Amino acid sequence: MEQPSYRHALSSRLNTTFAALANPTRRAILARLASGEVSVSELAEPFAMTQPAISRHLRVLERAGLISTTSDAQRRPRKLEARPLAEATEWLEGYRKYWEASFVRLDGLLSELNAAKPRRKRSPAKR
Repeated sequence: MEQPSYRHALSSRLNTTFAALANPTRRAILARLASGEVSVSELAEPFAMTQPAISRHLRVLERAGLISTTSDAQRRPRKLEARPLAEATEWLEGYRKYWEASFVRLDGLLSELNAAKPRRKRSPAKR
């Protein structure tokens, strides 16, 4: 059985992860980082915002553990971190399984109802 403190910590991490993912700019940054490490200036290029604004988004992503900073001589490229996304995916997977099972039960019920429904002959359309 899971310990309450573990569940609380996981819940807190999920809250932080989903809050970070709620912003389309941050999702776009993560999509860009999925292809490899990138510098802040390279990350800022496609966005119509200042570098300080991009840096604020990066801080949110770093606090959520979704990205990390590496050192490469003069550069400090950012890279994607998989663990928070894996935890979010695992959490969502439980709900996907729930809804999938619910739809399977609904399909079965609809099939039973259709099989039990008496067949009526169609009357010709009135003109």
